[in-house]
Amino acid sequence: MSAEGHDGILLPGQAEQRPAQRAQRRAERRADAGVAANARLTAANAAVLLVLLAAEGVTILRVRALLTPHVFIGVVLIPPVLVKVASTGWRFAQYYRGAPAYRRKGPPPLLLRLLGPVVVVLTVVLLASGVGLLLVSPSWLPLLLTVHKASFVLWFGAMTIHVLGHLGEVFRLAPRDWLRRTRRDVTGAAPRQWLIAASLVAGAMLGFLLLSHVGHWLALTPGGSG
Repeated sequence: MSAEGHDGILLPGQAEQRPAQRAQRRAERRADAGVAANARLTAANAAVLLVLLAAEGVTILRVRALLTPHVFIGVVLIPPVLVKVASTGWRFAQYYRGAPAYRRKGPPPLLLRLLGPVVVVLTVVLLASGVGLLLVSPSWLPLLLTVHKASFVLWFGAMTIHVLGHLGEVFRLAPRDWLRRTRRDVTGAAPRQWLIAASLVAGAMLGFLLLSHVGHWLALTPGGSG
Protein backbone atom coordinates (compact mmCIF):
# COMPACT_ATOMS: atom_id res chain seq x y z
CA MET A 1 0.00 0.00 0.00
CA SER A 2 1.24 3.48 -0.81
CA ALA A 3 2.43 5.67 2.03
CA GLU A 4 -0.09 8.27 0.82
CA GLY A 5 -3.79 8.19 0.19
CA HIS A 6 -5.25 8.20 -3.34
CA ASP A 7 -5.33 12.00 -3.31
CA GLY A 8 -1.66 12.32 -2.26
CA ILE A 9 -2.61 13.02 1.34
CA LEU A 10 -0.73 11.30 4.15
CA LEU A 11 -2.88 8.84 6.04
CA PRO A 12 -3.26 9.34 9.81
CA GLY A 13 -0.13 8.40 11.70
CA GLN A 14 2.07 8.06 8.60
CA ALA A 15 3.60 11.51 8.95
CA GLU A 16 5.04 10.36 12.28
CA GLN A 17 6.13 6.96 10.90
CA ARG A 18 8.28 8.30 8.06
CA PRO A 19 10.96 10.02 10.22
CA ALA A 20 11.12 6.95 12.46
CA GLN A 21 11.57 4.68 9.43
CA ARG A 22 14.30 6.90 8.01
CA ALA A 23 16.08 6.96 11.38
CA GLN A 24 15.87 3.16 11.56
CA ARG A 25 17.34 2.80 8.07
CA ARG A 26 20.18 5.19 8.95
CA ALA A 27 20.89 3.17 12.10
CA GLU A 28 20.93 -0.05 10.08
CA ARG A 29 23.33 1.47 7.53
CA ARG A 30 25.66 2.59 10.33
CA ALA A 31 25.55 -0.86 11.88
CA ASP A 32 26.25 -2.53 8.53
CA ALA A 33 29.18 -0.14 8.03
CA GLY A 34 30.54 -1.23 11.41
CA VAL A 35 30.37 -4.86 10.29
CA ALA A 36 32.18 -4.00 7.06
CA ALA A 37 34.84 -2.04 8.96
CA ASN A 38 35.45 -4.99 11.28
CA ALA A 39 35.76 -7.32 8.29
CA ARG A 40 38.26 -5.01 6.59
CA LEU A 41 40.38 -4.70 9.70
CA THR A 42 40.38 -8.45 10.22
CA ALA A 43 41.31 -9.17 6.59
CA ALA A 44 44.05 -6.52 6.34
CA ASN A 45 45.59 -7.63 9.61
CA ALA A 46 45.36 -11.27 8.50
CA ALA A 47 47.31 -10.37 5.34
CA VAL A 48 50.07 -8.86 7.50
CA LEU A 49 50.10 -11.99 9.66
CA LEU A 50 50.40 -14.22 6.61
CA VAL A 51 53.51 -12.34 5.47
CA LEU A 52 55.07 -12.53 8.93
CA LEU A 53 54.21 -16.21 9.31
CA ALA A 54 55.74 -16.99 5.93
CA ALA A 55 58.94 -15.25 7.00
CA GLU A 56 58.88 -17.13 10.31
CA GLY A 57 58.43 -20.37 8.42
CA VAL A 58 61.63 -19.73 6.49
CA THR A 59 63.59 -19.37 9.74
CA ILE A 60 62.29 -22.73 10.99
CA LEU A 61 64.14 -24.49 8.17
CA ARG A 62 67.47 -23.62 9.87
CA VAL A 63 66.31 -22.48 13.26
CA ARG A 64 69.68 -22.51 15.04
CA ALA A 65 71.46 -20.52 12.34
CA LEU A 66 68.45 -18.20 12.01
CA LEU A 67 67.48 -18.08 15.68
CA THR A 68 67.81 -14.29 15.95
CA PRO A 69 65.34 -13.53 13.12
CA HIS A 70 63.17 -16.43 14.32
CA VAL A 71 62.85 -14.84 17.74
CA PHE A 72 62.44 -11.33 16.40
CA ILE A 73 59.68 -12.21 13.92
CA GLY A 74 57.96 -14.39 16.52
CA VAL A 75 57.80 -11.48 18.94
CA VAL A 76 56.72 -9.02 16.22
CA LEU A 77 53.77 -11.34 15.61
CA ILE A 78 52.36 -10.87 19.11
CA PRO A 79 50.61 -7.46 18.80
CA PRO A 80 49.07 -8.20 15.35
CA VAL A 81 47.83 -11.52 16.74
CA LEU A 82 46.17 -9.63 19.60
CA VAL A 83 44.51 -7.29 17.07
CA LYS A 84 43.25 -10.33 15.14
CA VAL A 85 41.89 -11.97 18.28
CA ALA A 86 40.18 -8.71 19.27
CA SER A 87 38.53 -8.12 15.88
CA THR A 88 37.34 -11.71 15.46
CA GLY A 89 36.32 -11.88 19.10
CA TRP A 90 34.22 -8.74 18.63
CA ARG A 91 32.42 -10.30 15.65
CA PHE A 92 31.89 -13.51 17.62
CA ALA A 93 30.46 -11.66 20.61
CA GLN A 94 28.21 -9.41 18.53
CA TYR A 95 26.83 -12.30 16.52
CA TYR A 96 26.01 -14.46 19.53
CA ARG A 97 24.48 -11.61 21.49
CA GLY A 98 22.11 -11.15 18.55
CA ALA A 99 23.30 -7.86 17.01
CA PRO A 100 21.09 -7.54 13.88
CA ALA A 101 23.87 -6.32 11.57
CA TYR A 102 26.13 -9.24 12.46
CA ARG A 103 23.19 -11.62 12.17
CA ARG A 104 22.53 -10.29 8.67
CA LYS A 105 26.14 -10.93 7.71
CA GLY A 106 25.90 -14.45 9.08
CA PRO A 107 28.53 -16.65 10.74
CA PRO A 108 31.55 -18.31 9.14
CA PRO A 109 31.12 -21.98 8.09
CA LEU A 110 30.62 -24.36 11.01
CA LEU A 111 34.06 -25.98 10.73
CA LEU A 112 35.81 -22.60 10.88
CA ARG A 113 33.65 -21.51 13.83
CA LEU A 114 34.60 -24.65 15.76
CA LEU A 115 38.24 -24.33 14.76
CA GLY A 116 38.56 -20.64 15.68
CA PRO A 117 38.91 -21.08 19.47
CA VAL A 118 41.36 -23.95 18.92
CA VAL A 119 43.54 -21.73 16.72
CA VAL A 120 43.45 -18.95 19.33
CA VAL A 121 44.44 -21.26 22.21
CA LEU A 122 47.24 -22.94 20.24
CA THR A 123 48.55 -19.57 19.05
CA VAL A 124 48.67 -18.25 22.60
CA VAL A 125 50.46 -21.38 23.83
CA LEU A 126 52.93 -21.28 20.94
CA LEU A 127 53.83 -17.61 21.37
CA ALA A 128 53.85 -17.72 25.18
CA SER A 129 56.10 -20.78 25.27
CA GLY A 130 58.42 -19.17 22.74
CA VAL A 131 58.79 -16.03 24.83
CA GLY A 132 59.09 -18.15 27.95
CA LEU A 133 62.08 -19.97 26.46
CA LEU A 134 63.94 -16.67 26.45
CA LEU A 135 63.08 -15.68 30.00
CA VAL A 136 62.80 -18.73 32.23
CA SER A 137 65.49 -20.38 34.31
CA PRO A 138 67.42 -23.31 32.76
CA SER A 139 65.45 -25.90 34.72
CA TRP A 140 62.28 -24.99 32.81
CA LEU A 141 63.83 -25.16 29.33
CA PRO A 142 63.16 -28.86 28.56
CA LEU A 143 59.48 -28.61 29.48
CA LEU A 144 58.90 -25.34 27.63
CA LEU A 145 60.76 -26.57 24.58
CA THR A 146 58.54 -29.64 24.45
CA VAL A 147 55.43 -27.49 24.80
CA HIS A 148 56.67 -25.11 22.12
CA LYS A 149 57.39 -27.89 19.62
CA ALA A 150 54.19 -29.82 20.33
CA SER A 151 52.00 -26.73 20.13
CA PHE A 152 53.65 -25.81 16.84
CA VAL A 153 52.73 -29.16 15.28
CA LEU A 154 49.11 -28.87 16.41
CA TRP A 155 48.96 -25.17 15.53
CA PHE A 156 50.31 -25.76 12.02
CA GLY A 157 47.58 -28.27 11.24
CA ALA A 158 44.76 -26.13 12.62
CA MET A 159 46.17 -22.94 11.09
CA THR A 160 46.43 -24.51 7.64
CA ILE A 161 42.70 -25.27 7.64
CA HIS A 162 41.94 -21.82 9.10
CA VAL A 163 43.98 -19.98 6.45
CA LEU A 164 42.58 -21.98 3.54
CA GLY A 165 39.05 -21.36 4.80
CA HIS A 166 39.51 -17.59 4.98
CA LEU A 167 41.99 -16.99 2.15
CA GLY A 168 39.40 -15.87 -0.40
CA GLU A 169 37.90 -13.37 2.05
CA VAL A 170 41.35 -12.01 2.92
CA PHE A 171 42.28 -11.47 -0.73
CA ARG A 172 38.93 -9.82 -1.41
CA LEU A 173 38.79 -7.49 1.59
CA ALA A 174 42.39 -6.77 2.64
CA PRO A 175 43.19 -4.27 -0.17
CA ARG A 176 39.98 -2.25 0.14
CA ASP A 177 41.26 0.27 2.69
CA TRP A 178 44.34 0.84 0.50
CA LEU A 179 42.70 1.29 -2.92
CA ARG A 180 41.38 4.73 -3.80
CA ARG A 181 38.21 3.45 -5.45
CA THR A 182 37.12 1.45 -2.38
CA ARG A 183 38.81 3.29 0.49
CA ARG A 184 35.91 5.66 1.15
CA ASP A 185 33.16 3.05 0.87
CA VAL A 186 33.54 2.38 4.60
CA THR A 187 34.59 5.14 6.98
CA GLY A 188 37.58 4.73 9.29
CA ALA A 189 40.18 3.44 6.82
CA ALA A 190 42.94 5.62 8.28
CA PRO A 191 42.38 4.55 11.93
CA ARG A 192 42.36 0.91 10.84
CA GLN A 193 45.63 1.39 8.96
CA TRP A 194 47.21 3.19 11.91
CA LEU A 195 46.12 0.42 14.28
CA ILE A 196 47.84 -2.22 12.15
CA ALA A 197 50.95 -0.06 11.78
CA ALA A 198 51.05 0.62 15.53
CA SER A 199 50.82 -3.12 16.27
CA LEU A 200 53.82 -3.74 14.02
CA VAL A 201 55.83 -0.94 15.65
CA ALA A 202 54.97 -2.28 19.11
CA GLY A 203 55.98 -5.77 18.03
CA ALA A 204 59.28 -4.54 16.60
CA MET A 205 60.10 -2.64 19.79
CA LEU A 206 59.31 -5.69 21.90
CA GLY A 207 61.36 -7.85 19.55
CA PHE A 208 64.43 -5.66 19.93
CA LEU A 209 64.05 -5.75 23.71
CA LEU A 210 64.04 -9.55 23.76
CA LEU A 211 66.87 -10.10 21.29
CA SER A 212 69.38 -9.66 24.09
CA HIS A 213 68.17 -12.99 25.53
CA VAL A 214 68.94 -15.03 22.40
CA GLY A 215 72.64 -15.50 23.15
CA HIS A 216 71.86 -16.48 26.74
CA TRP A 217 69.37 -19.09 25.52
CA LEU A 218 71.88 -20.61 23.08
CA ALA A 219 74.49 -20.81 25.83
CA LEU A 220 72.03 -22.73 28.01
CA THR A 221 71.05 -25.16 25.24
CA PRO A 222 73.68 -27.84 24.55
CA GLY A 223 73.70 -28.73 20.89
CA GLY A 224 71.49 -25.72 20.15
CA SER A 225 68.35 -27.79 19.52
CA GLY A 226 65.19 -25.75 19.20
